Amino acid sequence: MVLRVTIHRRTKRINVVSLPYLVKVYINNQVLLPASLVRALGLSNHRFVNIELEYKGFMIELRNVRLLRTRHTDSRQFTIPRDVRKLYGIGPSDIIKILSIEPSIVNQ
Repeated sequence: MVLRVTIHRRTKRINVVSLPYLVKVYINNQVLLPASLVRALGLSNHRFVNIELEYKGFMIELRNVRLLRTRHTDSRQFTIPRDVRKLYGIGPSDIIKILSIEPSIVNQ
């Protein structure tokens, strides 16, 4: 008698639907925006956004940031520019707070 067991692996989904949002900076200096947040803010069809974030008490405004996308999901990533990282000392695995995300004029 052969008994087969199927194991379904499920990833833990990040369910974020509002801002502010705390997120960790990845090793490649990118920040992930989960699909639930992208859908809630209506950013699925936008390539460029303006982002306000907070890091160690500093308010940082990033204009015309390009959103990188994967092929099959609504999640997006963006890269923090090098000059901003150097100026504020933002490094991999640091926690930043995203305060606002709005579509940029460049999209039109």
